[in-house]
Formats: sequence, structure tokens, C-alpha cells
Amino acid sequence: MLMKRLENKTAVITGAATGIGRSTAEVFADKGANVICADVKIEELNETVENIKEQGGIAKAFDLDISKEESVRNFADNIKQEYGTVDVLFNNAGVDQEGGKLHEYPVELFDEIIKVDLRGTFLMSKYVIPLMLDHGGSIINVSSMSGRAADLDRSGYNAAKGGIINLTKAMAIDYAREGIRVNSIAPGTIETPLIDILAGSKEEEDGRAFREAQKWVTPLGRLGKSHEIANVALFLASDESSFVTGEDVLADGGVQAYTWPGKMLLDDSWKDTAE
Repeated sequence: MLMKRLENKTAVITGAATGIGRSTAEVFADKGANVICADVKIEELNETVENIKEQGGIAKAFDLDISKEESVRNFADNIKQEYGTVDVLFNNAGVDQEGGKLHEYPVELFDEIIKVDLRGTFLMSKYVIPLMLDHGGSIINVSSMSGRAADLDRSGYNAAKGGIINLTKAMAIDYAREGIRVNSIAPGTIETPLIDILAGSKEEEDGRAFREAQKWVTPLGRLGKSHEIANVALFLASDESSFVTGEDVLADGGVQAYTWPGKMLLDDSWKDTAE
């Protein structure tokens, strides 16, 4: 019998209640990992864990606010006592919100996004890495295509995600000799509950208009799906990526492959082929 790709590995996943985090928890569990699911959305987090258990996987839920150092430290202590070591850390939890032009941007909003997205990634890594030092492991941070290029009215998110990309590289060179690989994934626009909050759901007029516009700016002609990002995370978590570290893997449907949309805006002959 062939061994599953993550069999005998313990994986910590933040933001596991919904979206990319939930999909990644389910994929990791399906591939044999013992999945530790963390989030502040307890009801949805419990649903994630129950879904995994119903499919025969192993998972446990932890109420965790990654922006609070004491909470993260206590979480790591609990994981050490219960599991001993960690093999995979998926730093996925994050927040996003428009805030206007920089001179209008609320300081409180900037601080909140940096606190959760960038500082939270730092804190989780700081306290979980000691559980990897003796045997190595894989850390996967979620950056964004918005960390590589800017969005209108979202300077806090752009700054946080850009910081994650370079933090990933710093971590990679810090821990390479300990056998800990550190990479990040830069998703494009992915169909998740966060998109419903930011742009509107499929049932809302604004949400439908947003998704239609994405067909024109995304060469693949659609939003990404959370399981597609989960599969990238699976590769980076597994031994198949054993010589990959310090990379920011772009998964944006081709958005950053061009300088401007050009004929994609002018030629609608392919529109009906898009989802």
C-alpha cells in the first residue's frame, strides 16, 4: 500500500474555519496529515473539523487569535505537550479591507491589518519553529499578488502582504541548515467568503459585476477556487518540494503575466468559454 503524501505528519493551519484554510485542512487530512485547525471563528472552525472527521481524517480545533502573542505562545505550548512536534505550518489567517487613499487611510485599520496579517505570521512562526528544529519541516505563508503589485485604496493590505513575501525569504535563509523550508503562496482573486465581504456575493449585483470584471483581467477567465490554492500548499508541504525554499509561488490565473489586458478587454470572442 502506497503511503499518503503527508502521512505521519502533523500540520498546523491558521484561518482554517473557511475558504483557503478550510480547503487546505481538508486536503492535508485526506493526504494523511494530523491536522491542527486554528481560527477565531469557532462555529465555522468546528464545521471544518467535523467535515474532516466524517471523511475519515484526523483533526482538532483550537480557538486562536494569531495577533496576540500570549495566545500564540500558549497555543504552541499546548501543541508541544499534546503532539510533541510539528511538521507543517500553514500561515493562512489574514484580514483585508479598503481604507481609501493613503492620506485618508485610518491608522487603526492599517495597524489592524499589519497586526493580523504580518505580525500574526511572524508570531506563529516564532513560536512553532522550535517544534520543528530537531527534525525539520515546511512553513507556508500566504502572501498575495497584492504583495507584488498594488491595489487601489488598500495600502495596508499591500504593505502587509509585501512584508510577508520578504519575511518568507528571511525565514528561509535563517532555517535552511535546520532542514526547515519556508515558502509563500501568492493567490490571485479566489472565490472565498472574504471576497463576498469585500466585493459582494454571487447573489448581489455588485458581486456579480465584480466577478464579470475578473473574467477580463484574468487570462484564465475566472476567479480561482480555494482547493486550487490548497493543492499548491500540498506540494510545498510534501517531500516533493524538498529542494524548494525561499520562493513566493504565484497562483493568480495569469493576472501578473501581462503589462495590461489589451485584447482581453477589446475582444469578446472568448467570453463564452469563461466560467
